[in-house]
Amino acid sequence: MNSRNDTGVVAEPASGRPSHTHRLRGLAGTGFIATLAAMVATTVAAALARAAGVDFEVPDGGGETIPLAGFAVVTGFFSVVGIAIAVALLRWSARPAERFVWTALSLTAVSLIPPLLAGANTATATALLGLHLLPTAVMIPTLARSLRTRTD
Repeated sequence: MNSRNDTGVVAEPASGRPSHTHRLRGLAGTGFIATLAAMVATTVAAALARAAGVDFEVPDGGGETIPLAGFAVVTGFFSVVGIAIAVALLRWSARPAERFVWTALSLTAVSLIPPLLAGANTATATALLGLHLLPTAVMIPTLARSLRTRTD
């Protein structure tokens, strides 16, 4: 009797491909790491813009100034939404990476409309547009790459 061969742990199914649960967990883990990176990058960029004189005051939003923590929270929330979309596409799409990129780019284009309509000054509107694009530059390639490697 050789008990060393009976560990009870199966790393991959017999086909050599990772299990479905393993792929979903890997995608989610990669997504959450990318989310943290996107949150940090966006908050740092907003702080640098504020230091350069951008006031982030949105007149149509009651004239309040967007706090730095607000950038992190909103980036985190919508990044998690992106992860959920990626997980759903991995689960139910035959071409998850391609569908994810098109969906994410479409949603990004829609997200660029409010900063243009908010009535903010040019510096604030321009900074907000850049701050919408920064996390997408982190999240979309990371999740698309992860979707490609998890379906091959």
